Amino acid sequence: MKRQILINAASHETRVAILEDGALVELMLDRPDSARMVGDIYLGRVEAVLPGIQAAFVDIGADKAAFLHVSDLADEVREENGEDESNGPTRLVERGRYPAIQTLAKKGQPIVVQVTKEPIGTKGPRVTAQISLPGRFLVYMPESEHIGVSRKIEDRPERVRLRSLARELLPPGKGGVIIRTVGEELTRETFQRELSLLTKTWEKIHRRASHLKPPTRLHREAKLTAGLIRDVFSEKVDSLLIDNRDVYHEVRAYLESVDPDLLDRVQLYDEDAPLFDRHGIEEEIRKAFERNVDLPGGGYIVIEPTEALVSIDVNTGRYTGRKEPEKTILRTNLEAAREIARELRLRDIGGIIVCDFIDMEDPEDRERVLQELRTHLGRDRARTKAFEITELGLVQITRQRVRPSLYDTLTQPCPYCRGGGRVFTPATVVRRIERAVRRAAAAGSEGPLVVRVHPAVALHILEEEPDFLRRLRSEVRVDVQMRDDPLVKVDEFRLLSGRADVDLTARYAVA
Repeated sequence: MKRQILINAASHETRVAILEDGALVELMLDRPDSARMVGDIYLGRVEAVLPGIQAAFVDIGADKAAFLHVSDLADEVREENGEDESNGPTRLVERGRYPAIQTLAKKGQPIVVQVTKEPIGTKGPRVTAQISLPGRFLVYMPESEHIGVSRKIEDRPERVRLRSLARELLPPGKGGVIIRTVGEELTRETFQRELSLLTKTWEKIHRRASHLKPPTRLHREAKLTAGLIRDVFSEKVDSLLIDNRDVYHEVRAYLESVDPDLLDRVQLYDEDAPLFDRHGIEEEIRKAFERNVDLPGGGYIVIEPTEALVSIDVNTGRYTGRKEPEKTILRTNLEAAREIARELRLRDIGGIIVCDFIDMEDPEDRERVLQELRTHLGRDRARTKAFEITELGLVQITRQRVRPSLYDTLTQPCPYCRGGGRVFTPATVVRRIERAVRRAAAAGSEGPLVVRVHPAVALHILEEEPDFLRRLRSEVRVDVQMRDDPLVKVDEFRLLSGRADVDLTARYAVA
């Protein structure tokens, strides 16, 4: 599989695109007005301790208090070989395996915490007291004794060697480490050099925490580009294209110190056509906001975000096949499984996802689709899990949510439909007008009344209900006039008093 990274850097926005076999699979943004918080370390102050939910709220100087669960405060319990390099160690949270939150945190107590999840919607950031400092090859955990190796390093002798090396070079009481995927075949010299840098960083953070007052930031995580080069760029990436000369030189300077073998894969893009346009990225970004996603065989999937979860429906569309419907369904579901995994990464959808695949009678077909989905989800840097297909043909997926989705980051609720994404039909608007006029007449409002509507509603009345005004006038015994007004929204109207030119809409148009 060919992997590419494209970096489009401008003064007010940096965009990073990751391509696999020419298809866009990840898009990351960095803007001055929406700084990333994940990885930042703060000296905070406990605002409240809530035993009922075994959590505390911590003031870190953000707009909203940060959420700290007991599992992120107490000594962690890990599964065997359960390391995860992307966001520090995997934690095994089980009811009853942690002490009560009120024994660990008190109101007003200063505490050093690290952001693990960005503020999303009405929720503040999530934080942990179990600090981890990522380097290119290691993740250093100053408050832990754990020695781990990324699960993606599968060679058992190499895992044993790396663990032995870590135990030898990391003195007892000096913290723990997780060796990252790029740390495979890590040498003693490289290990010592990076461990020394990370421990010095922690010592600096610790000194600042000892003489500063909360809330204050103690350490800022690397910016998007630097963090991406550190975490993602490796021998598995074929090329890195950068369209900004300053960023290009920064990346090369970093690689010269940590991994000079990768320098020949870094290229400066200086053509006239914009980098993202040349590789068709802008069109892919536009499609990432569409509800329907077409599949290669003619089927399509429908992605619907809701408050509680994201639902994805699979349809055969125009692809019906000439015969053997089971093969048609299997092919569509396999294509959908691949596309669903890609869309989750591209749109950065997190939380609970429910996929409604087309019903399959053959258990082997169901298992094949599930394995296809899991295989492609395995390429995701975020933690994901796909559960077994239910009897209704549903697959439940959980995906780690670290920051708002692409949809939430680049869009805002529609000011007209309040985020619902739908408007009333002209027929519905007419019925609302009728009810409003009846209320006004019943309240004793003297005519004439003037109703201003969108031209589409006026056309509907003219074509579908030509006797609407005559009938309404005779029933309410008030003179009612109608005017089309393109400035009125398509599913709204204005009810005015014809004599005093007073807007009566708010008073009578309640439903």
